[in-house]
Amino acid sequence: MPNKKKIKKLKKPKKSKLKKFKEKPKSRLSEKKTNTSSGADEKPEIKKIKKQPTEKRVYNLKDYVVYPKHGVGKITSIEKATIGEIDIHFYKIHVEKEKLTLTVPINQQSKLRPISSINQINKCISILKTKPKIKRTMWSRRAQEYDQKINSGKIYELAEVVKDLNKNSDIIADQSYSERQLFEKAYDRLKSEFEAVLKINPDDVQKKMDKALGRTKISEEG
Repeated sequence: MPNKKKIKKLKKPKKSKLKKFKEKPKSRLSEKKTNTSSGADEKPEIKKIKKQPTEKRVYNLKDYVVYPKHGVGKITSIEKATIGEIDIHFYKIHVEKEKLTLTVPINQQSKLRPISSINQINKCISILKTKPKIKRTMWSRRAQEYDQKINSGKIYELAEVVKDLNKNSDIIADQSYSERQLFEKAYDRLKSEFEAVLKINPDDVQKKMDKALGRTKISEEG
């Protein structure tokens, strides 16, 4: 009889020890969850701060700006409209080359950029003087790349397209129809920005560009 009592006493402490071990890992997991949730909440706040400065640029009346898909335009008015009890201020931009008027909200103007500086124009002239890059890929793929560069709104990429598609000739046989269209589109976009920055006669701008491209004979004949 005394031996049976001793066996019962030994079984009880084993159960209590197992319970203690099970409770500890739960507390550690809960601590990890709180740390990851606090770290995830901090990320969107950093992104919002980075985006704010691009939306705060202010343009004035009669300023020239560049809209990537349409080129150089002039701000003709700054107006206000009420939509759903919310006042929205926007620019009216007239693109003379395309005879188009754009409406761009002031708080959504990330696509707009100011016209280039004289230093940037001079760098474009140096780009036009360099040799064109000859690519052996299919024309359809090259045409897409050229079109993307034209509509990017970046003046250096625009100058590269003009330089690469320049044939130093006005003979139609030297260029396909689509190739000539892309060249004229890029050339006119670049020329309009040159005119807005340099503030000189359009004919003088053309002579300046043609000289850099080696098209002086063509302009003289025309």
